Amino acid sequence: MNIFLRRSAISDLDLLLTLEKKAFPAYQQSSRRVLNLSLKSTFQQVWIAEAEHNGAYITVGCLILYLYKRSVRIFSIAVDPEFQGTGIGKELIDKTEFIAKERGAERITLEASVDNKKLISWYNKFGFESAGPIKDYYEEGRDALRMVKELSEAESKTRISNIIVVDEPKDWNLALDNVEIVSSKDYTSNKELFSERALRVFNLCNSYRYQTMGYYVSLLASAREHRAIPNVTTIRDFKDLSVIRSIADDIDEVIQKSLQKCAEDKLELNVYFGQVVNPDYKVLGQKLYQMFEAPMFTVRFIKGKRWDIKRLVPLSLSKVDLTDFETVQDFAQQYFKTKRFHRPKLKSYKYYLGILIDPKEENPPSDQRAMKKLEEAADDLDVYTEYITKEDYNRLSEFDALFIRETTNVNNYTYQFSRKAYAEGLAVIDDPWSILRCSNKIYLHERLKTNNIPAPETNVFYKGLVKDKDLENLKYPIILKQPDSAFSLGVTKVISCSEMRESLDRLFKNSDLIIGQEFLPSDYDWRIGMLDNQPLFACKYFMAKGHWQIYNWKGPKKDQTGNSATLSIDEVPAKVLKSATKAAALMGDGLYGVDLKMLDDKVYVIEVNDNPNIDAGIEDKILGKELYKKIIQSFITRIEMSRNIERFVSIEPD
Repeated sequence: MNIFLRRSAISDLDLLLTLEKKAFPAYQQSSRRVLNLSLKSTFQQVWIAEAEHNGAYITVGCLILYLYKRSVRIFSIAVDPEFQGTGIGKELIDKTEFIAKERGAERITLEASVDNKKLISWYNKFGFESAGPIKDYYEEGRDALRMVKELSEAESKTRISNIIVVDEPKDWNLALDNVEIVSSKDYTSNKELFSERALRVFNLCNSYRYQTMGYYVSLLASAREHRAIPNVTTIRDFKDLSVIRSIADDIDEVIQKSLQKCAEDKLELNVYFGQVVNPDYKVLGQKLYQMFEAPMFTVRFIKGKRWDIKRLVPLSLSKVDLTDFETVQDFAQQYFKTKRFHRPKLKSYKYYLGILIDPKEENPPSDQRAMKKLEEAADDLDVYTEYITKEDYNRLSEFDALFIRETTNVNNYTYQFSRKAYAEGLAVIDDPWSILRCSNKIYLHERLKTNNIPAPETNVFYKGLVKDKDLENLKYPIILKQPDSAFSLGVTKVISCSEMRESLDRLFKNSDLIIGQEFLPSDYDWRIGMLDNQPLFACKYFMAKGHWQIYNWKGPKKDQTGNSATLSIDEVPAKVLKSATKAAALMGDGLYGVDLKMLDDKVYVIEVNDNPNIDAGIEDKILGKELYKKIIQSFITRIEMSRNIERFVSIEPD
């Protein structure tokens, strides 16, 4: 019998009611209300089984599932009595197991009447075992037997399955293990219910041009929350040479070094699954793949005064040079065998968080103990964490969210990671606009000034426009800051006009604008940690021993930082909290550290920092593990909002 399974719709309600009455005795039948709730539920799935009968498809069975974190429960399997014994029940059981494994569930559970020995025996054949009776389950005097099937493969299950989408699968002649080859027509039409599966989609269609089939494959992958490679953002970048060159600026040094021995003034380089045929360009090929994540593409370089990218074009398999084909086969095998696609887990997680770190950073934003606490909090909230480094740029599509825990800067890869993660649809802290805004003191000065938030008296000095007579009229001491200074680096205290001129000349070598602020001496600065526009922690950071700053990088190791005191939020003066909240809101809704001074009952905002320090025993001293849970919960909320925006945004009817 030809059986077809499909997801049900609200319009199937009457069909389901009819089937319930035919398949079950009255005490086991679900009411119209219960079935209606199942059809509308976000954590249930209802499937309809149809079969060809007398030249037409008719409804012959249904399946209702409850989807939990670690298990799938069969609430109901109904088969029309006229068609029992024809394999419909087996199809529904197989579908349940497929869904359970796709979700990484550890077991399937169900309830069966203790009096129905035949049905219990039937479930036994599929590996279900008794887990004990449930008294009066259906009604008084009618007990049920709870049955469980443990899924032994759950521990080694790959979270996301890999598929390659091509225009004509029959023309695909690369032999790859554990990778499904799918036609673009089948994928876009959802023929095999691809939208219900967790997939990583490698789009190798013949063209990515706007409104071609290749374009729609990546577009629909995004709509279905699949990981598309390339995604629509990358496809769009392919078309804009200025964007390509802008992105490639980050690897310009690699381009120039790799091509310096090239005798010609033109070069065409094919990148296949992150690798190139010529070993001389191995590093360049890897870096290009990290910048432009697509399975195969050609980069055309041209040399003027220096090497520039002239064009970047995606490649389909049909355009691969025949002399390269055997090598491409090896590259593809290596690519799909790499463990980044098959990371075994001891349990199934709801979301996956990548944490970007620099293992060599001497003063990272969080110490090892803090990161361990973050991992534990994430595990409690069903979020898997994995540390990644700058070498993992091409792995961002594996994650649901990115947490940057190394010092950020607009001019290094941390910003590039943030930018790409945001374009991929990941929840990101720090997001790219927070890095842009917080990393430049000029922006902060203007935002505080425009919004009437008190700050130390501030001047902006412009390269080539500073006259000595202007410097003589200033009130010293003055704090000079490079616009992108962080952790007190690039910050100088000057006490005279001559020092001012000397320091400005030095700082103007790196920036055309320099910030100068009045010096407000104090024993400590307030640091208010803000997350989602709410205070997260409150600290007093005391000045380093014998120094005017919190950090004294030139002092002895033991005296480079001052002491700290952590307070509960309700111990912080209301004025400090109010100013911190207003200042952070000007930057966004991410994770910030707002530095303030309170002098003579007046509060001044000194800085708003993205990527604030969170160290064990300091910032988490009051909240402990709860602080890390708040951070993880923020990621969960951001992920769910992006995926279920209709739940958070109400649209008024016309």
